[in-house]
Amino acid sequence: MDADACPVTIKEILFRAAARSRCMVTLLANHAMTVPPSPYLSFVQVPSGFDVADNEILKRLGDCDLVVTQDIPLAAEVVEKGALAISPRGEPYNAETIRARLAVRNFMTELRDSGVTTGGPPALDNSDKQRFANALDRWLSRRARSAAPD
Repeated sequence: MDADACPVTIKEILFRAAARSRCMVTLLANHAMTVPPSPYLSFVQVPSGFDVADNEILKRLGDCDLVVTQDIPLAAEVVEKGALAISPRGEPYNAETIRARLAVRNFMTELRDSGVTTGGPPALDNSDKQRFANALDRWLSRRARSAAPD
């Protein structure tokens, strides 16, 4: 998980899911944070710097991993490597959608760079949290089925 900007409520959903499914969750961030004691949770603090956490996530990424991030360029690299990524709102990033998301992100960056105030995303609401929990449950179910003996 790209933990630097991940909302606390989404982290809590992941913590509960890790305990329930016995699935390892690794949080990466460039600042210290408290993680509940659990054999299924680990925290890695990386040095501050441009893309340091992103690069560490990509270095550790496995084929069957799920990355939770709202960083569109990171999500694009995850998808390019063949892994799965979802936003904290439960929106999947995939090969079909990532190009459009990158284009919008780049356009918004250009607007901000030219002095236009664009604002940020709306606050997470209950439907966003539910959509994330549902997307996570679907991924965990697929993971469990693929790991089950034939």
